[in-house]
Amino acid sequence: MPDPESLRDSTQIVVPCDALNGLRSDLEAEFAVTVFSTDDVDCRIIGSPIEIKEVSDFLARDGVNIA
Repeated sequence: MPDPESLRDSTQIVVPCDALNGLRSDLEAEFAVTVFSTDDVDCRIIGSPIEIKEVSDFLARDGVNIA
């Protein structure tokens, strides 16, 4: 059985909400993902593993550090 943590890592990205300023609308328009924030500090980007990989590449091109 797959490890739940590895599945979670492949279906979400957590970044500071400030890092998405000016990118969030493009992100939601271009990719089949959901972006939400529970505390206005961190934002979760949720999607399929394929979408998350593409979003990761997109954010990296725009200088967003994904740890």
